[in-house]
Formats: sequence, C-alpha cells, structure tokens
Amino acid sequence: MELRRVVGLPPYVFATINELKLEARRRGEDVVDLGFGNPDLPSPPVAVDKLCEAARNPRNHRYSSSRGIPNLRVALADLYERRFGVQLDPDTEVLMTIGAKEGLSHLMWVLLGPGDTALVPSPSYPIHIYAPLFAGADVRQVRLAPLAPGDAGQPAGDAFFADLAETWEATWPKPRVIVLSFPHNPTTTCVDLEWMERVVAFAAARGVVLVHDLAYADLAFDGYSPPSILQVPGAKDVAVELYSLTKSFSMAGWRVAFLVGNAEIVAGLAKLKSYLDYGAFQPIQIAATVAMNEAADYPKQVNEVYQGRRDALCDGLERIGWHIPRPKATMFAWAPIPPPYAAMGSLEFAKFLVSEAQVATSPGEGFGPGGDGFVRFALIENEQRIGQAVRNLRRALTLL
Repeated sequence: MELRRVVGLPPYVFATINELKLEARRRGEDVVDLGFGNPDLPSPPVAVDKLCEAARNPRNHRYSSSRGIPNLRVALADLYERRFGVQLDPDTEVLMTIGAKEGLSHLMWVLLGPGDTALVPSPSYPIHIYAPLFAGADVRQVRLAPLAPGDAGQPAGDAFFADLAETWEATWPKPRVIVLSFPHNPTTTCVDLEWMERVVAFAAARGVVLVHDLAYADLAFDGYSPPSILQVPGAKDVAVELYSLTKSFSMAGWRVAFLVGNAEIVAGLAKLKSYLDYGAFQPIQIAATVAMNEAADYPKQVNEVYQGRRDALCDGLERIGWHIPRPKATMFAWAPIPPPYAAMGSLEFAKFLVSEAQVATSPGEGFGPGGDGFVRFALIENEQRIGQAVRNLRRALTLL
C-alpha cells in the first residue's frame, strides 16, 4: 500500500535517543532524562479536584463543543486581560484547541494549501516546520542564530528580522504565513514588545498572516516578561496566537490550548474543527476553567521551580567547563556541543551522552538543519537529579 503525507518524513531522531535511554535503564543504569520536554510538576490541585467532581456527573459524559464551553473561553479572555492587558471577545476571538500542536496543525489547513509558502525560524519545534508541509505548502526556513555563551537570552533583534524580511522578498510566490514562537524552543531566544511591533508592521504592509505560538508565556526569569503579539495595536488585523495551559499550569496531558486573535481566522479554524472533533472531554474543560479562575498564581509557583533548575544546570555546567547561554525563558537550555566533541554532530554526541554519562538530551538536528551542533536540555528533573547529571557529565567529558 502506498502511503501519503508521512512518506517524506525524516526519521524521528528523538526516538533514537529514547530507545537508547530505555535500553540503558533495562540494563540497570540510572539515566537522568533531560531530553523530552515533558513537564513533571503536578497540575493545580483545585483543577484535579474539579475534574474528579465533574467526571462523576453523567451530564458531562456527552459530546461537548469543539469551540470550548462558554465559561472556558471567558476564563481565557479574563486571563489575557490580567496578564497582557489584551481584551478578547470570548465568542469571536477565542477558540479552544486540543493542545497547541493540534491547533497549529489544523490552522495550517485553513491558511495554506498546495502552492502556498510559509516562513519558519530554523531551528524550530518540529511541528512548526511540518504543519505547513502537512497542509501541502512549501516552507522556507529562516535562520535564527543561536545565542553565544554569556548572551543571557537577549532579544532576537535586527539580524533575525532582517533575514526574515530578506527571505520574504526573495521568495516567490510570496509567503502567506509567518510562524513565530517567542520565547523560542529550542534556542530559548526572547524578543521584546518593540520587536513584536516591527513584525506586525511588516506583516500589515504585506498582507501576511502571523501565527505566534506563545507556549512559554509564563516561564521567564530574571525579570523578563514575554509579550503577547496581541499587545501590539492593530495586531488582530494580521495575527493569531496560541496559548496553552501545558507549561504555565503544568497541565501537559490535559491537552488544553487556545487560538486567539483575528476573528476571521478564529472562525475559519472553528468551522474546520466542527467537522473534525467534538472538543475535549467536558470535565477537562470545566477543570481548566477553574484552574484559570481559581489558581491564577499557579504559573508563578511553577516558574520558581524552573528557575531553580535552570540555575542548577547552568551553574553546574559552567563549573565543569561547558559554557552555555543562560536562558531567560522556557524550560530548556540550548547548549553548543563542546569544541572537542563538535565533529561528532548532535545525534552522535547525544548518543554518547546516554552511553557514557547516563544523561539523555535532545539532539539539535531534530529541530531542523539549523540545530545541528547543539543539544537541548529539558529542565524536567529536580535540582538534585540535575546535580547528578552534571557530575556524570564531568566524568564523561574528559576533554573539557
């Protein structure tokens, strides 16, 4: 049988590292897993309690609404007003998605088709690259230069914006969509509101749609506060944004996210989803509503934990001679392969770390061609386990 869509997909390199990790654990080795960005912190207790209560009500066992129940959309609109000072109409500018990956993937079906083009930073979270391809469009990857050690998460600035504009001008047919995500996974690059103003003005002048994935809205350190693209006046004319409870509220498995912004685009995705799904299980929607309304400070608690882990990792790597940028946001650290090991490439180096240091990381090449030469650490173990990982790395990386 000849398959479609999946035929051209490259091997999922993260699966290679995961299999090596599992094999090592079967041999009895204690592998510290800093690879897959799977949040380990518990969800808000008030949300868990409400989920249990709502699940016992048989009225909630029926089909729900693919747009999200009204109270859930109102809660998200209230969150945006508190957090960003952005006013959203919960009826026309807010749509629930079953996680940000689902929302982004189906959004590309609405915005793109064969013959269209999207611009995406490189490296990037894989679905940002592949969602336009699944819609039949072409992708032009715009290099997002990694931070140098000591840069400490400075804004992407002129270089990336200039490359973005140059790529748009040089591409034919002209790109219809620009996919962005700041704070950025995997590079941890951050931007400020002034940068957002520049890109909104650029898109408005050229009739381009901006899709901004704000996955790490609340995971930011050292006084940095990630902006929403919708804080820019006029942004709703050209932009939509994805906001998720996955990291902010540590609700990864719940699959609760939202598309917000331009009403026409939101309505387009709502129309498509009305054919594809009946929304998330209604008790999940009810519990997510309670999380946003009654646990509004929970993201601050989550953020403090990740900042402690960031410090433990970055301080530890610095002590052993592995110099990496200190991220100002996200739950990751983007680490250049140390010079004595650079020739190995990211996949072989990540395999080496599993076998010789019992530490799992994500190879940079899995995030696109701009990622080779790096590995990504996910801050998904506690500070004691991160300290153990640093000790293992010090033993294994004898050339540092």
